[in-house]
Amino acid sequence: MRTAFSKSLMALPLMGAMLTAAMPNAAHAGAFYLQEQSVKAEGRAFSGEVADQGAASLWWNPASIGGLTGGDSAIGFSVILPSTTVTNAGSGILYPGAPGLLPIGGVQSVKDPINDGYLPSGSVAHGLNKYVAVGLSLTSPYSFTTSYPDGTWVSYAAGKTRLRTYDIQPSLAVVPFAGLSIGVGVNVERMVATLSNYLPPLSLAPDGQQTLHGTGWDVGFSLGAQWHQGPLSLGASYKSSVKHHLDGTFTIAGAPAGNGTIAASASFSTPWQVTFGARYAVTPKLTLNAEATRFGWSKFDLITLGAPIYQGIPEVYRDTWSFAVGADYAVCDKLTLRGGVQRDVTPVNVLRDPRVPDGNRWNFALGASYALSRAFTLDAAANYLAVADSRVSYGTADYPSTPAETDLGLLGTVTGGHVVVLSVGGRLKF
Repeated sequence: MRTAFSKSLMALPLMGAMLTAAMPNAAHAGAFYLQEQSVKAEGRAFSGEVADQGAASLWWNPASIGGLTGGDSAIGFSVILPSTTVTNAGSGILYPGAPGLLPIGGVQSVKDPINDGYLPSGSVAHGLNKYVAVGLSLTSPYSFTTSYPDGTWVSYAAGKTRLRTYDIQPSLAVVPFAGLSIGVGVNVERMVATLSNYLPPLSLAPDGQQTLHGTGWDVGFSLGAQWHQGPLSLGASYKSSVKHHLDGTFTIAGAPAGNGTIAASASFSTPWQVTFGARYAVTPKLTLNAEATRFGWSKFDLITLGAPIYQGIPEVYRDTWSFAVGADYAVCDKLTLRGGVQRDVTPVNVLRDPRVPDGNRWNFALGASYALSRAFTLDAAANYLAVADSRVSYGTADYPSTPAETDLGLLGTVTGGHVVVLSVGGRLKF
C-alpha cells in the first residue's frame, strides 16, 4: 500500500500536466479547440458556418441540414504545419536538501516542439421529407502532439504529449414553417491521451521516466437554429460543455523507487460555446459572412484526480471570444472563391505549460470551390495563423510529498509562432 501511495503522489503533477496539455491546442485555435472541420469553412476563416446550409456546416449548427432534399455529404483533410521556438528564461530546479534553486541545464532553446498534424473530417445528411432531416458528423475537435527531446531545459516537466478526441455527432433538424430550421445533436466523444516526461536522478544514476495513458467515452449535446429570408441568413448554436472522465495507467521506470504501474483516473470539463452568425447575399455572386463565438473556458476550472490520489488541481482559464468576417464570390457557375480573417484570443491567463505554448492569433484564409459536376464539388483552402509571442510560466514537482521531492520553476519565452494549414476536400449530393 505504501508503494502504491508513493506512486500515486508522483502521478499527481503528471496527471495535472496531461490534462492541462489536453486542454490547450497551441497551434490551430484558441486553447485546445480544432476548427478544421470543413474545408469550405477554412477558406473563409470560419466566418459563416453557423448560418450556412448543408452537411459541411453540421458541426457548427445541427439546424444546417433543415429543409434538405435528398442527400448531402462532405469530407475534408487538413495538414497543419506549426512552428515556434521555446527558450529558457531563468528556470530553476530545487533538489532535496539543496540550499536554493539551481539553473536548469541542457539544451536551452527548442524549435518546433509542436508536431505537424493531419486532421480528417466528414459529415453526411439526408432529408427524410421537406420537414425533417437527419445527419451525422465525424470530427476530431481536440487533438495535437508536442514533443520535447531528452536533454532540454523542460525535460523534467514536459516530454511527449499526445491527445486525440473523436467526436460522433448524430443530428436531427426540423422545419416547422418556411424559413425556420431547428436542430439538435448528441456529441459522443472518445478521448485518448498519452504523455511522458523524464525524472531527475537523485544520484549518478540515469534519468527515470514516467508515462500516463488514459481513455474515456463521454457525451454532450448541440442545439441550433437558422432563419432564412431572401438574401439574409441568420444562425445561432450552442455546444455544451462535456464532462470528461479518463481511466488508465500510470507507469514509472528507471526511478530510484516506486517503479511499476498503477491504475489512475481523472475528470475535467471542456468549455461550452455559443455562436452567432449571418450571411448576406449582396448580389447573386457576392455573399458576405460574419460570425462571433463565445467560449466558456471558465468551465475548465478544476482537474479532479480520483482514486488512489483524491486531489484537485485548480486552473486559471478565462472565457474568450472569437470573431471572423469573410466573403464568397461566385466567379461563374462552376468556380467560387472565398476569403476571410479571424481574431482568436487564448484563454490561458496566468499559467502557461511548456507543453502548450498558446497565444493570441490572427487567422488569414483563402479558399476555392470548383463544381466538377452537378453532384460533386471540390474544395481547397489555405490558412496562415500569426501567433503572438508569449511566456512560459509553470511550476511543478517530481517525487512530490516524498523525501525525494524535486521542485521545478519554469520560466521561458515563446517566439516566432505561426501555423500554415493546407486543406482539400469535396462535397457530394446524392
